[in-house]
Amino acid sequence: MTFEKQQSAGYLANHMARLFATGLARRIKPLGLAPGQFMVLLELWENDGVTQADLVVRLDVEQATLSHTLARMLRDGLITRRASDTDKRSQVIHLTDKAHDLRAPATTAAQAQNEQALSGMSRDEQAQFTQLMTKAIHAMQRG
Repeated sequence: MTFEKQQSAGYLANHMARLFATGLARRIKPLGLAPGQFMVLLELWENDGVTQADLVVRLDVEQATLSHTLARMLRDGLITRRASDTDKRSQVIHLTDKAHDLRAPATTAAQAQNEQALSGMSRDEQAQFTQLMTKAIHAMQRG
């Protein structure tokens, strides 16, 4: 049996993810953002004031990767870190006004990338596609 990369869900998902990331990076670069920062911002725009440990779980990323991203975001004036009121060993991540101001232009850029990627599909196909991706993600998260 021959491995056909064009029939491999993993190969296609990885290829698609790279294309999405490249397109998103191009669109948000003028805003001073990188894709890793955008991912963190998406979570914090919805849930500002969480710990770094919470972000690791919510974003499903490595601690070291997130630490590097947060250090860059702190340097760029996008976040602040404050000691937790309940656990002084933990730091709570908060967005700055600068980060809040980027929400509209950054999400507009991301939406434009999504629209480009899905432009060859009908609305029904787009909905089905995202539903199927979500199912695959949940199956892999369950192990």
